[in-house]
Amino acid sequence: MKSMKTRTGLVALAIALPLSLAACGSSSDNTASAGAGSTPAATSSDAMTSTPSDTMTSSESMDAAAAVFGEGCAAVPKDGAGSFNGMATEPVATAASANPLLSTLVTAVKTAGLVDTLNSAPEITVFAPVNDAFAKIPAADLKKVLADKPTLTKILTNHVVAGKLSPDQLAGDHKTLAGTTITVKGSGENFTVGKADAKVICGNVPTANATVYIIDGVLMP
Repeated sequence: MKSMKTRTGLVALAIALPLSLAACGSSSDNTASAGAGSTPAATSSDAMTSTPSDTMTSSESMDAAAAVFGEGCAAVPKDGAGSFNGMATEPVATAASANPLLSTLVTAVKTAGLVDTLNSAPEITVFAPVNDAFAKIPAADLKKVLADKPTLTKILTNHVVAGKLSPDQLAGDHKTLAGTTITVKGSGENFTVGKADAKVICGNVPTANATVYIIDGVLMP
């Protein structure tokens, strides 16, 4: 009897031991599962940290304002479509139309039918006369020019050259879309343009397809 009890106890022990090991293994698996489950949490965290792409986009937009130079830049709106950041996202004629400093130029461009030409150009540099530049022209003469489309077109395209010119490429002779050549003198942040030595008052303004240099004079062919 005693030996039977002993055998029965051994059998029970033999059965219990694998069960307890299985239970340990199950607990271990659960811990491993929890560890595996932490991976999506890390992925989620990574996904959250990817949102700074929006910040990068914002920073890139802010670079539009950071790149400009000249005392006249202070008069450009700080925000909205006419700001540097707003202009950077639009083709040049559309961008200029939102900037209150360039309203007379925009009127002339529309009158000459050059909006689509300028907006569709792949890469250009535009020397954009500020409103006060046109105000220097006697009113009767300006009215006459606005009524003469071929002459107006010649004058306006005399302000446009091929390629986006950075400040370090600006000095020198440049062929215009009018077929003429204009000379830019200066360096750094001080430049004059053309025979009248029109001063760049706000330079290196980016638009979607052009670099704009706002000047204080009209460049006659």
